[in-house]
Amino acid sequence: MNRQNALLPPHAEMVRAMLERDTAYEGVFFTAVKTTGIFCRPGCTARKPRPENVEFFAHADECLSAGYRACLRCKPLDAAAIAPDWVQKLLIAVDANPEVRWSDVQLLAEGVEPLKLRRWFKQHFGMTFHAWLRTRRLGMALGGIKQGHSIDHVAFDSGYESLSGFRDAFQKSFHITPGRATHREPLLFSRLTTPLGPMIAMAERRGLVLLEFLDRPALTREVEELQHRYGYAVAPGHNGHLRQIEEELTQYFAGKLTGFNVPLHLPGSEFARQVWAELAKIPYGQTSTYGTIAAKLGKPGASRAVGLANGHNRLSIVLPCHRVIGADGSLTGYGGGQPRKAFLLRLEKAAVQLTEHLAF
Repeated sequence: MNRQNALLPPHAEMVRAMLERDTAYEGVFFTAVKTTGIFCRPGCTARKPRPENVEFFAHADECLSAGYRACLRCKPLDAAAIAPDWVQKLLIAVDANPEVRWSDVQLLAEGVEPLKLRRWFKQHFGMTFHAWLRTRRLGMALGGIKQGHSIDHVAFDSGYESLSGFRDAFQKSFHITPGRATHREPLLFSRLTTPLGPMIAMAERRGLVLLEFLDRPALTREVEELQHRYGYAVAPGHNGHLRQIEEELTQYFAGKLTGFNVPLHLPGSEFARQVWAELAKIPYGQTSTYGTIAAKLGKPGASRAVGLANGHNRLSIVLPCHRVIGADGSLTGYGGGQPRKAFLLRLEKAAVQLTEHLAF
């Protein structure tokens, strides 16, 4: 099953939601109109097309890749960068009372349909809401252990009724016992929705470590390397670095931010870090080549090695490997896919042109 159809609601339900402008489906799917070449949010107030002239996509970047333009009325690219109101309300409630287990009965009492919530979380977080809650509690427990709290305290504070149940769940999640967790650095992750599809951000106390599109083929290998080679214990959660990158990405996609300020931590070889440092120097709205980067490093014959290090960059967009193109000006390989690379370059070029126009 392809990515477009894997987590979409039934076709008839999407048609109904589109015709009734059901805002409960904001962020769940996008409506693309074949006759106009425009894609919209489900709740768009524009005149509704005939159902036979519509196709549905799970992600905004799929609409763009299929040749559709964003609707100027409902601005679906802006909407794709945030969770719908009903999800945001629930996430705020979870943050306020992290120990609550949130049964289906409680969700319904809050006006949240459990099946719809499950579908949204599977699409944007890669797991069900209840699985996310469990791993989030374990992540908080890991943080407590690192801060010197006793295993007994963090187990019961995390909502577990027995130490054995907590130990089993902890070891299953982190592949270590709670007693050994004091030697592992917590790497907290959060999934973000963006105009180009969902991304995952990971950060530890020193800075942002990873920012990738969830469908990047190398993502699993990158996370395993962080766990096994660099000793991280990966868990869902929030910290200041994750909140900062979420805010900065929103500004970047709005064309209002040309440089990221979030602190970075870059585990890797010395040569890879040198290449990544050169990536960070490529100006917003401009491009470079592997050969140029190799020359700046004093290794003009190392274009291929530069390309490999570029491909191992874990910080998409922040370390702008999308600004590296072929010597002939062609769009070379990009881990997030060439349609995304083209979109990012167009976004930056348009923002630069707008700034220059306003300067006159």
